[in-house]
Amino acid sequence: MTKTTSNASSSTPLFLIVMAAGSSSRMGGVKKELLPLGNSTVLAKATLPFLQTAQFSALAVTVPKGQDNLIKDSLLRDEQVQHLLTQNNTQLITVTGGATRSQSVYNALCALQKQFSPSDKALVAIHDGARPFITEPVIKRVLDCAMQYGAAVPFVNAVDTFKQKDSQQTIEKHLVRETLAAVQTPQVFLFKPLLDCHAKTQEQNLTVTDDTEVWDAFPGITGGIKVHLAEGDIHNTKITYQSDLGTTMQTDIHTGLGIDIHRLVSGRKLLLGGVEIAFDKGEDGHSDGDVVLHAITDALLGASGLGDIGSYFPPEDAKWKDADSVQLLKTVWTDIQKQGWTIANLDCVIELEKPKFLPYRQAVCASIAHILNIPEQNVFVKAKTGEGLGSIGQGQAVKATCTCLLYR
Repeated sequence: MTKTTSNASSSTPLFLIVMAAGSSSRMGGVKKELLPLGNSTVLAKATLPFLQTAQFSALAVTVPKGQDNLIKDSLLRDEQVQHLLTQNNTQLITVTGGATRSQSVYNALCALQKQFSPSDKALVAIHDGARPFITEPVIKRVLDCAMQYGAAVPFVNAVDTFKQKDSQQTIEKHLVRETLAAVQTPQVFLFKPLLDCHAKTQEQNLTVTDDTEVWDAFPGITGGIKVHLAEGDIHNTKITYQSDLGTTMQTDIHTGLGIDIHRLVSGRKLLLGGVEIAFDKGEDGHSDGDVVLHAITDALLGASGLGDIGSYFPPEDAKWKDADSVQLLKTVWTDIQKQGWTIANLDCVIELEKPKFLPYRQAVCASIAHILNIPEQNVFVKAKTGEGLGSIGQGQAVKATCTCLLYR
């Protein structure tokens, strides 16, 4: 899978901490990070966009005592996470959490320091494992902001009117909504000062709610660097209560339709879904002519609203002559994933008089799943003949139709 990186990640060592050590008591004891979400889990969905955005030297996941394997298995069951960890050479470690969030972060920072000795320029991003709707644009903005200033956090403007209350449960102070920001994760800081701030927090037994508090508590350590705000996303919500499942689990669902047809001519390969089919004719086209991958590409672009295959890869542009349709589809799918979309399923129909498609069906399904890095059971391909009618039935052309379901 193609990976795009932020300005920060191109020259700055990056480390990632994903918090999953909580008891989920407000969820009635159900471990929220392990809940299924689409074809994966909440934890994997919260982690994947980071691996798609930048190259992290290491990923530390905080876990409850004795649940190392359970948490790790939940993460690695996601094929995309597993693939990108390997591709990016990102080391995965699990760290037993503490009694508080701050203690868990400190444990993770210490483990990373001991194993990897981050440089003075290194940044660490800390993200909630129960925030599965984080997107690449938010991550890039926060990383770039932290690279520039040394500390950054995503925020959204306050919507409700907040009041400061006293111990008698009366309003003590009226706060100006326009001056308030609701902060999210990931929170990104220079690694070494944050580690030292957390050490002081533990030493002084301070009560803090997030890492910006820890950072601001010790200006002598941070050199007075202020935490800068980067634009967040209202959809970057955290699953906390059972009731959240009724709201945060609501998804955008889009369908797409893609159709492609090519003449069959001698001297060309017959490619279907990235698999070469043994035949004496192949698709005549500006690219390699793979009608199945073209139909899939158009279906995905239509469902995501990002355009169509002709606008992405104009046929009049010579650089796309005989282009590999596998790479075209990967390029499109990477851009679609940046918008937060996931494939629920693809259903493809090939119209081809000869040769018989059935012997190749399993290989074609596996090929498409591999190209898109999705489970094979989410892809189905079937074939019809033209019953001797028209250009299909007379063996003059091959046609493919694809429908898809995307969600985010």
